[in-house]
Amino acid sequence: MDKLFRKDAFNYHALGRPGKIEVVPTKPYTTQRDLSLAYSPGVADPCLAIEKNIEDVYKYTAKGNLVAVISNGTAVLGLGNIGPEAGKPVMEGKGLLFKIFADIDVFDIEVDETDTEKFIQTVKAIAPTFGGINLEDIKAPECFEIEERLKNELDIPIMHDDQHGTAIITSAGLLNALEIVGKKIDDIKIVVNGAGASAISCTRLYIQLGAKPENIIMLDSRGVLHTERTDLNETKKQFVVDTPVRTLREALQGADMFLGLSVGGVLKKDMLMTMADNPIVFALANPNPEIAYEDAVETRDDLIMATGRSDYPNQINNVLGFPFIFRGALDVRATEINEEMKLAASRALADLAKEPVPEEVNIAFQVQNLKFGRDYIIPKPTDPRLIEKVAPAVAKAAMDSGVAGIEIMDWNKYTDELHKRLGLTNPLKRQMKASCKRSPKRVVLADAERYKTLKAAEIVFNEKLAEPILLGNEEEIRRIIRENELELDGVQIINHRSVEEKKRREEFAKVLFEKEQRNGMTMIRALETVKHRHYFGPMMVEKAYADAVLIGLTHNYTDSIRPALQVIGKRPDLRTVSGMYILNTKDEPFFLSDCTVNQNPNAEDLVDITLQTAEEVKRFKIKPRIALLSHSNFGSVDSSISRLIQKAVNILHRDYPDLIVDGEMQANVALDSELLQESFPFSKLNGGRANTLIFPTLAAANISQRLVAQTTKFEIIGPILNGMNKPIHVLRLGSSVDEIVNMVMIAVMDAIKKGEQ
Repeated sequence: MDKLFRKDAFNYHALGRPGKIEVVPTKPYTTQRDLSLAYSPGVADPCLAIEKNIEDVYKYTAKGNLVAVISNGTAVLGLGNIGPEAGKPVMEGKGLLFKIFADIDVFDIEVDETDTEKFIQTVKAIAPTFGGINLEDIKAPECFEIEERLKNELDIPIMHDDQHGTAIITSAGLLNALEIVGKKIDDIKIVVNGAGASAISCTRLYIQLGAKPENIIMLDSRGVLHTERTDLNETKKQFVVDTPVRTLREALQGADMFLGLSVGGVLKKDMLMTMADNPIVFALANPNPEIAYEDAVETRDDLIMATGRSDYPNQINNVLGFPFIFRGALDVRATEINEEMKLAASRALADLAKEPVPEEVNIAFQVQNLKFGRDYIIPKPTDPRLIEKVAPAVAKAAMDSGVAGIEIMDWNKYTDELHKRLGLTNPLKRQMKASCKRSPKRVVLADAERYKTLKAAEIVFNEKLAEPILLGNEEEIRRIIRENELELDGVQIINHRSVEEKKRREEFAKVLFEKEQRNGMTMIRALETVKHRHYFGPMMVEKAYADAVLIGLTHNYTDSIRPALQVIGKRPDLRTVSGMYILNTKDEPFFLSDCTVNQNPNAEDLVDITLQTAEEVKRFKIKPRIALLSHSNFGSVDSSISRLIQKAVNILHRDYPDLIVDGEMQANVALDSELLQESFPFSKLNGGRANTLIFPTLAAANISQRLVAQTTKFEIIGPILNGMNKPIHVLRLGSSVDEIVNMVMIAVMDAIKKGEQ
């Protein structure tokens, strides 16, 4: 895994467009008029307006949603002083996290300057560009002066996340841990091992929460910060105590909490044994904590422990804080990020951990039911509720403490806006991954002699989304694996043409002959046919050697669906099968059917296609709102297609009155709820727009789907073959690695559903 991870890390940053972020226009730019509005002469009026009223910069530019991530590379991610260029991947990564977690735009700025005064002046000079500044990876003690000076001299939010991010998250964990063990913060003895930026900021925030300075012992690499030390800088002097204690071992005796921001392995088992009852241990050295999690829980069963690692309970992860803190600060145009805002973030995180956990978070971490307790004292980074809990808490604290430039009046509306920013109404991919991880299934990949198939297999295998079975020439498959250094050890490879598979081929041929003997199939021909991977693979599912199969990567769809229908066949309760694509937009997914199978369906076929599509939409925990599309609206054009759709809709309304479905209607009407309400108030779709679109012909559906795929950046998932008797799906010819991974997840979910049925 380490070798694979390092290789993938290099590829992740280098392949395609190098780096992780780009600048994307937010306004039209296709016409000469657009360009004239964007630049000269149209740009002049906003410039003059800002000159008259500086606050209009938030109205006419991106400043209000733009944060600078600024570093000089002197203390990068535990890598040390590696310089500004070497630190740039980290800063880009921070920008990516800001965007995906809080929809905040970022310019990462690497400054080649280690002189404190010059660095401060550089940041001040560029500050008018930004709505906020995130200082990153600047070494102590310079970082303290840099942040303090910039906070005093600028009127936008400034935060050095290395200091305050860990402090905010650990404070939330500490509050909850104390509640669980029944202790009060003003009574506990705290030992802080490490005296860098994070340790000092954590200690300051604990004091803000009520911890007593005389109950805190801090250690640096030379031992306890005590009154007789003469080698301490001004920052460390703030935390000296009058004590005879000199070592970590001595300091831990009777301690209630250990905070480690130092190096791995310094906290020994016997030292842990000397701590007070129900000790709280935050061992945050990465990747190796001050004491290994296994050693700690083996030593003390009354322990509450947190680390910086995702593979153990209670991960202290700064991504729980900084995106949402800046989101709240920007949204009220705060002039700073003050102590009240930090404490509000900590308390919001602490409170969130006590609420029932969304099922998608349980599934993502492969647990039955996360509940507030010793192994769950802080939320998980994937919790979609973080932005709606933390950002408003920070914004409100800014308003209450008098540092907000504007006020939020309608908090419900603000929460809705936060959801829309992140597309939290569309958790489709999270649901897919979570379902697959909970119950991975055996999926045959029939075109395994292709790099794309094997790379997709590597991804789903290592992410535990499925158990891939590779079908093809084993020698060729292993050659591709070896040449591309793919990590597929332990994955089953089946050479369907080999001597070893002769007995299974004979078994499959008998089944195929029985199915197709009245369609011209002979036993001799059946024996030859099952040598083809697109027959052998589906037969593995038919005879329960696998749970699902993907075919079609190297063949046309029509050639690939034939063996699927011959071997697996449609469900006996259905008239036909159909093909569906998912258009996965930021706001919500849309489901398009029939895009692949039925050329000219009749009314009864359209009813069948509608019902099976609705059933699939519900599988994604989405209530289907279905529009049967046409070139007309409710009889506005009298044609064979409009009459056909009217007949299908009448059947659906009569036999399935609870289904939200209507037609015939044009696509723009189906997707514009206001237009629908205004023009056709009688429609069953009123109350929202359609999310499921049924096309009248294969040509219309296929053209529409491909046009959208080529002209938008929306993710297209599919084709999903609905109505089959067992889980089989036909890939689009030449599908990408990501598309194959998506279809593996679809196949796993299909197998889960059919297994439940």
